[in-house]
Amino acid sequence: MEILDASAWRCPLPLIRVKLWLKAAEAGQQLRLSLRDSGSRQDIPAYVSRMGHPIEVVADDGEMLILMITKAS
Repeated sequence: MEILDASAWRCPLPLIRVKLWLKAAEAGQQLRLSLRDSGSRQDIPAYVSRMGHPIEVVADDGEMLILMITKAS
């Protein structure tokens, strides 16, 4: 499992980093992603789901969102 703390970044940088990770990752690999930016909190789960990769909300306290993304085959 890889960890990406994007909590200090604003959109679109977190989405770009997720896209790069998805391109390089092998099927079954996981990314634990931390986000604070409101745009990223909405855009990244929508994008990952639309691309067919499983995504799970690990924690969401209203300020910090932690996601677990699994690269689909």
